[in-house]
Amino acid sequence: MHSDPVAALDIGGTKIAGALVDDRGRVLLRAQRPTRAREDGETVMGAVAEVLTELTRSPQWSDVRTLGIGSAGPVDAIRGSVSPVNVPGWRDFPLVDRVRDIVGGLTVELIGDGVAIAAAEHWQGAARGHDNALCMVVSTGVGGGLVLNGKLHPGPTGNSGHIGHISVDLDGDLCPCGGRGCVERIASGPNIARRALDSGWEPGADGDASAAGVAASARAGDPLALASFDRAARALAAGIAATATLVEVDIVVIGGGVAKSGEVLLDPLRRHLKEYATLSFVQDLTVAAAQMGTDAGLVGAAAAVFGSAVTKAPAGAA
Repeated sequence: MHSDPVAALDIGGTKIAGALVDDRGRVLLRAQRPTRAREDGETVMGAVAEVLTELTRSPQWSDVRTLGIGSAGPVDAIRGSVSPVNVPGWRDFPLVDRVRDIVGGLTVELIGDGVAIAAAEHWQGAARGHDNALCMVVSTGVGGGLVLNGKLHPGPTGNSGHIGHISVDLDGDLCPCGGRGCVERIASGPNIARRALDSGWEPGADGDASAAGVAASARAGDPLALASFDRAARALAAGIAATATLVEVDIVVIGGGVAKSGEVLLDPLRRHLKEYATLSFVQDLTVAAAQMGTDAGLVGAAAAVFGSAVTKAPAGAA
């Protein structure tokens, strides 16, 4: 027997994606708009409304009873509000109420985007079969979510596992979140590119000055590009080791745009992790690439709605 599909929103600094997802994690329908994150909050909400309106026009919408939102954070699941660091126009923005205004009587649940990715990877991806996992996204920001004792652990407000804003450099740069030396301030894509450019790195013939361009140079052996990725990997390793020591996870799954650089990031990350994860109960920590791709946020928002019966699905379940 299969449940009705659920609606899902994945809200980030670059794009706002929506989907209808079934209880096997299959995306039945999708819609997407650019976030326009540098514009005012109502403009961003307009993009959300466009995505939802497109979904509601589907004949399958009549079967939808619940909607899950995975949003860049911090989020406040208790109040239904969001204050994404990378969306300045949204501060204490009443997202759940605004979404309810559009979708009527649906039940709406809000979690952080890192928590959504953890739900997806535990349900259908690289963390399947693991009872204790940290799942991360390394992209324009750095986020994460936790699975503990076989269950998704969003925390009271939906932000647990938000590793991007752990401080790993006490005297480091000021982060937009207000902290200093955060993992995100060092390891996110824009900051990898910024560090490389500041050190004198020059983009290749294609002019790509993003983290992807730095990664291409690193693969070719450019020492400045390699140094920028090494610094990012060290920050990630320090944050991961601190998290694993605190809550005893046995696998770390890393996804997101920067993670697509592959071994350029993962090789130094594994090497530095040996320097930071030194206690006996974290020495065997596994680092794996995410498997869910660009649908992770959508599938994870749906997984959180479907509940613990989904997030606890055993390895091999489909």
